[in-house]
Amino acid sequence: MGVGETFSLEGMRALVTGGGRGLGQAMAVALAQAGAAVALTSRTVSELDDTVNMIGGSAQAVPADLSDRKQVEKIVDESEARLGGGIDIVLHAAGVTHRQPAEEFDAEQWDRVLEINLTAPFRLSQAVARRQIQSAKEGSHLFIGSLASRLSVPFATAYTASKSGIYGVVRNLGAEWGPHGIRVNGIGPGYFRTKLTEAVFNDEKRVSAMTPRIPLGRFGAAEDLAGAAVFLSSPAASYITGQMLMVDGGWCAT
Repeated sequence: MGVGETFSLEGMRALVTGGGRGLGQAMAVALAQAGAAVALTSRTVSELDDTVNMIGGSAQAVPADLSDRKQVEKIVDESEARLGGGIDIVLHAAGVTHRQPAEEFDAEQWDRVLEINLTAPFRLSQAVARRQIQSAKEGSHLFIGSLASRLSVPFATAYTASKSGIYGVVRNLGAEWGPHGIRVNGIGPGYFRTKLTEAVFNDEKRVSAMTPRIPLGRFGAAEDLAGAAVFLSSPAASYITGQMLMVDGGWCAT
């Protein structure tokens, strides 16, 4: 297999959560451009349709609420049916946050953030991996971490807890599922402008203070995650598991 071919996802089937907008959309498009047939899931049908139209014929929309644990098996069933076979790649891009001082942090918001950011991706990967193990099918599971997987983020305690937990899940699943040929890795984005981070980017003083800390001198664009997502999903990363690849412009290095 040539070097170029090792990055190909031709013939693979991918399930992407949060693929209707932002970083999830950019990574879903990248997987499709690398050859994968992609199923996209989120609650917002109109956003899913937008991404499906961007990708074209190989993409399928699977509307669902990831916070509803009863829908997990249904998501996998429908994705496999629409893609015509078992899932090879699952990419967990759906996420939420809530900003509030720790001593005032709302209990319902804590539960919501942990459910969507940590529990839901684990449950979905668990459902996909059961089927992969049963059918002796190798696979790649890709979780989305954050700077908060390694550093503290003030006023975002639940988000930091969830993304720190994601790094733990990646390590454990990488170790447990490695013998089955299932690789589990994470991508840790730095600061990217999305709906999730809009409050940060609307604060000009904060943006001015943050920029000098980034060795590459700029904030991330959604397309900056495309290569990492394709690489970690592809045979080019066949000996990589249990890792969190930081795509942060060098932030964690400073």
